[in-house]
Amino acid sequence: MKLVIVCGLPGSGKTTLARKLETDLPAIRFCPDEWMDDLSINLYDEKTRAAIEALQWKLGQSLLQQGVTVIIEWGTWGRSERDLLRVRARELGASADLYYLSAPAEMLYSRISKRGMESPPITREAVDRWCVTFQVPSAEEMALFDHVTTIQAERE
Repeated sequence: MKLVIVCGLPGSGKTTLARKLETDLPAIRFCPDEWMDDLSINLYDEKTRAAIEALQWKLGQSLLQQGVTVIIEWGTWGRSERDLLRVRARELGASADLYYLSAPAEMLYSRISKRGMESPPITREAVDRWCVTFQVPSAEEMALFDHVTTIQAERE
């Protein structure tokens, strides 16, 4: 059993990769955007997003205890969040893998604009701010995982 953390900013390809891993491993995938969309909840409702992620992690831990592979597709923008997930997975006897997806701001914005999923639309300024606040996994952090895959988006 393992925990797979798919880490990256919006538009980096997290959902595409996580869906492929869900089938290939197999695994159970947790994506708050999908739950919020299915429940007609505004994607910008941070309080509800936090509650959904907490519920997903509660279910995820239960599945890990049952020997099921779990994929967390939250973006996990901060090291502290990734650390908490990795440490808890290890406490449950699971390995922990990290997939880090990155892309330049202009590509992220282009992908987000093309998919047109968010309402109101995400602005280029927001993407630029996110690129500054996102904590890129360091070599030191990556060494704490059992397996790490880094995917740099190619120019489209």
